[in-house]
Formats: sequence, C-alpha cells, structure tokens
Amino acid sequence: MMNMDISVTPNYSYIFDFENDFIHQRTRKWMVENWTWVFYYCGIYMLVIFGGQHFMQNRPRFQLRGPLIIWNTMLSMFSIMGAFRTAPELIHVLRHYGLFHSVCVPSYIEQDRVCGFWTWLFVLSKLPELGDTIFIVLRKQPLIFLHWYHHITVLIYSWFSYTEYTSSARWFIVMNYFVHSVMYSYYALKAARYNPPRFIAMLITSLQLTQMIVGCAINVWAHGFLKTHGPQSCNISQTYINLSIAMYFSYFVLFARFFYKTYLSPDGNKIRRMAASLAAQNTAKLSTNSNGDDGNRNANNKKLDINADLTMANHMHKAKAQ
Repeated sequence: MMNMDISVTPNYSYIFDFENDFIHQRTRKWMVENWTWVFYYCGIYMLVIFGGQHFMQNRPRFQLRGPLIIWNTMLSMFSIMGAFRTAPELIHVLRHYGLFHSVCVPSYIEQDRVCGFWTWLFVLSKLPELGDTIFIVLRKQPLIFLHWYHHITVLIYSWFSYTEYTSSARWFIVMNYFVHSVMYSYYALKAARYNPPRFIAMLITSLQLTQMIVGCAINVWAHGFLKTHGPQSCNISQTYINLSIAMYFSYFVLFARFFYKTYLSPDGNKIRRMAASLAAQNTAKLSTNSNGDDGNRNANNKKLDINADLTMANHMHKAKAQ
C-alpha cells in the first residue's frame, strides 16, 4: 500500500517494493554524518589514476573489451531506469505547480518515494562512476582534464546537495540521468564493435552543453526567487547557488572548448583523417599476412585498436554531465 502524498506526485503505473520502502530521513541522516568522506574518496581517486598512469607508462595496454561492454551496458541501463523513474515527477510538478515549485520545493524527496529512491541511488552512483577513469588508465587512453575534474566535482556536489535536500537538484538529476542513458549506450555500442553515426557523438556533447546552460539558468531563477520571495520560501542557499553557477559555467566552458577542438577545428579534422588513413593502411598490410585467417584477425584487431584510440581522443564524453 502506497504511503505518498499523491497531490504532488505523478500517477505511477507501478511502484516497486524497494521504492515504496524508501525512507528519506534515514538516508539524509547517513549522508549528513558521512558526506565528508567524499574528500578521502577523491584523494584516493587522484592517487589511483595518476599513479596508474605512471605504472602503465612502460607497460602494454589492456584491451578490456569484454569488461568495458559490461560496464557501459550496466551504467546505461541504470541511467535509463533512473530517467524513467525521475522525469515523471519533474514533468508533473511543472504542469501542475509551475517553475517555482520545481526550483524551490524538495517534494521530489520528501513526498515522492519513487523519485526519492532514485535520487538516493543517483547520489551514490557518482562514487562507482569513478571507475570510468580506471578503464582509460589501463587502456592507456588520453586522460583529459575535463574528465577527472568533472568526476570529482560532481561527486562532491551531489553528496553535499543531498545533505541539504537542495530543491533545484531535481532538474540536475533528471538531465544527468537522460544524458548518461544516451552516452553510456553509445559507449557500450562502440565497445561491442558497432559504429554509430558520428553525429551521435556530436549530439551527446550538444546535450551536455545544453545541460550546463539549463543548470546555470535554474540557478539564476533560484537566485531570483530568493530575492523576490525571501530565503525562507526556497529550499536552497545563496552559497549553494554561487558554487553551483561557478561549477556549471566551468563545465560549459570546458565542454564548449572540447566541442570546438573535436568537431569544428581544422586540426581536429586533420587528426581524424590521419587516424582513419593509418587504420586503413594497417588493415591492408596485415590482411595480406601469409597466416591467412590469423592475419585477417590481426588486421581487424589492429584497426579496432586504432579506432579505439581515435574514439577516446575525440569523444571523451565520459567527463559526464551532470
């Protein structure tokens, strides 16, 4: 039997037992008591990734194609499920209560057990998502600043936000779930040796840029609501707004720079053409190997390795969005 205030929750067609059993007070208490551990996790993360790069410097790269397929598939399924379970609440609130409620009232946790449960999972998921970088290090792929900076700041931001039940976070959660559902699905297909059209990669970065613009806009609205309605009317602090705008703006600048260098700049196009030409040359050479089928397999593997390098260099979208 549901125990929810249906006036501020959508009419879910089905609610799982583990969602209905969610008690937000317990999770908030745990997070308030433990959220500062996130700084230790970030410190360990930095040691692992940069120490790992040093360790792998003179060692052959790992392929890890199978684990990578499983990893990306699991994260894509999780993100898709999260998007489907949180988006209805945001849409319902916007339709029936308007923008102010969506930005200033944390009913998505306090009165909606479904959205609250997936909000809790969203916050926790930022810790295991650090594993994205482990694959980059072990496969000796380019590790750009945007990637690890984004991972660290999102982790800290998410855990801290949950301690305050930041009301505007419902927007960020839904957007992040949606973008990650597309992004991880794309990477799962790439790891499984499928080649989605190039415009999909551009679409993902465009979605991430849109996410950053909306994130800044939500914070501007929150600031306006605090000014016009008073600090007691909106469950968000001015300090949080300032930090959030700074973070989202920095993301926008970094993603915009990445988009330009990857898809628009002449140098980016030249690199892609050279890599494609090199892949074709190696395939042609190795396919004539006297070992017959073994030669063909080697050629295919070589081509895939080169394509993997190009993909990671050009489409480092795992510097996720939030």
